[in-house]
Amino acid sequence: MSAPLLAVDDLRVRLPTPDGAHAAAIDGISFTLGRGGTLGLIGESGCGKSLTALALMGLLPEAARTSGSIVLDGRELTTLAERDWCALRGDRLAMVFQEPMTALNPLHTVGRQIAEPLRLHRGLSAAAARAEALRLLERVHLPDAARRLDAYPHQLSGGQRQRVVIAIALACAPDLLIADEPTTALDATVRREVLDLIAELRAATGMALLLISHDLGVMAQSVERLLVMYAGVVVESGPTAAVFERLAHPYTRALFAAQPRLGLPRGTRLATIPGRVPALGRRPAGCPFAERCPQAVAECRAALPAPVAVGPGHEARCIRVHA
Repeated sequence: MSAPLLAVDDLRVRLPTPDGAHAAAIDGISFTLGRGGTLGLIGESGCGKSLTALALMGLLPEAARTSGSIVLDGRELTTLAERDWCALRGDRLAMVFQEPMTALNPLHTVGRQIAEPLRLHRGLSAAAARAEALRLLERVHLPDAARRLDAYPHQLSGGQRQRVVIAIALACAPDLLIADEPTTALDATVRREVLDLIAELRAATGMALLLISHDLGVMAQSVERLLVMYAGVVVESGPTAAVFERLAHPYTRALFAAQPRLGLPRGTRLATIPGRVPALGRRPAGCPFAERCPQAVAECRAALPAPVAVGPGHEARCIRVHA
């Protein structure tokens, strides 16, 4: 069996708190992702999804303290110097950020921004990079691509800007694409188009995809495996279909129950999860979800539960999985 493209082992990230101490923002995440594979990270805001992505890209805050291992195609990334990270980012690793307007430079045309990684990593001339930028804009189905090359980000719609961000990410044919909430700022129609585009491009290029979202419906249609994160901890993981069929962890069930669904009677109130994700440095000693869980007992608050096997490749951190 060949080695995975990406292997993350016991990744921990600690960030400074207002009192000067460091607290765990990511606590012992481990997963693998094969070439051409798809993996989803899901959870509420503040659960550590985006921070995980930043760790994989070498973009953590300077004050962050990390431990564990991130191996890309046999190469350990946690010990890389910044110049080596710069050689990887935009080349073998690429990221589609949540808000395209802040991801793009307002002072440069979109054509110039797409051409930049091609010139840096592929050594193309200005003319060749511009020609390739046009091909990429056509590939992501941007209407009137030739004219859009010389447009500035503010002259494009949100969906058009996100297509530009995807074109930049794909410019050097990365091995791994990280998409962090790539459709949050888009309306439903454009959201579907962007997700379909990412799936189409992944199938065509064979790149692996790590998709971050809070939307279970998006995950059901987009990824093969799923990690459910809460307060920096993976509380459930497994094949997407198996996770959705069993919903073994109370947090996963709560997320599912809170999703809007077609066909509900008019006036039906959506389920909500009481309370909120604990702030940095205030995570309880036991199960991080215990304070919001209607099934919690004293044992849940005593120590962080170990992963319990639910099915083949499917685990949940809950002492009451089989209760």
